[in-house]
Amino acid sequence: MSSTLLSAVSFLSMVDDPDLVLLDATFGKEAYAEYTKSHIEGAQWINLNTQLSEIGPDPSLGGRHPLPSVESFAATLGTFGIDTNSKVVIYDRNNGALAAARCWWMLRAIGHEQTWVIDGGYQAVQAAGGNLTASKEASPIEKAPYPASQWQYPLLSMRALEERKEHHLALIDVREADRFNGVHEPIDLVAGHIPGAINVPYTQNLNADGTFKSPQELSALYAPWIDNGEEVVFYCGSGVTACHGILAMAYAFGQIAELYPGSWSEWSRNTH
Repeated sequence: MSSTLLSAVSFLSMVDDPDLVLLDATFGKEAYAEYTKSHIEGAQWINLNTQLSEIGPDPSLGGRHPLPSVESFAATLGTFGIDTNSKVVIYDRNNGALAAARCWWMLRAIGHEQTWVIDGGYQAVQAAGGNLTASKEASPIEKAPYPASQWQYPLLSMRALEERKEHHLALIDVREADRFNGVHEPIDLVAGHIPGAINVPYTQNLNADGTFKSPQELSALYAPWIDNGEEVVFYCGSGVTACHGILAMAYAFGQIAELYPGSWSEWSRNTH
């Protein structure tokens, strides 16, 4: 079973596994309220702003959702009862984009292989007859911080990206076309994109029902850069939805593309 996507049916077959840890990574103003109204039974809510990010006072230094230190994230995993034997399954209500794919990337990046995103998320499990509840989940038995000391996947700083972006690099922006083209910008101070970037909105990874396209379809989508031998780097607004593209490529090709975590929120504040 590839450590990328997990169908709702496959997830339901493992709900009684004692090593299962289920995380609801839905992000947004109403995310926790939605969780308290209804979530997949057994799921613990993980907070993008405080547990999957280390937000500082200045977005020009790392963007709006900078990664936390490995030590901080390792401690967070311990609070969810996650250790090296855990089978971590993550979902959100936004087709993996906010922020299940980010959580998946972080776990994989510290070396935890048994990590999956539910394909289609909350809605797919609901449609498959999974148990939903509004009951507060019992707190997990807290464990020691996860044994990790560094991010094992490639990360690019703004400076490194600037130095490399002219050298056989495919820089893919996963935001919607209007944001990429500077038609509107609902979050950051400046509209537009990093010079030389390619726009492949994350929605192109998905079928109409919110599940990911087949590996064959995703391979065709990203083949122009893979076949050309280019190093692929993903970015978005703040380094969260970029991980959706990394997940899609991992599902299709079995390889992990690079991440520019500062993304447009950092880049635009330093170049305009």
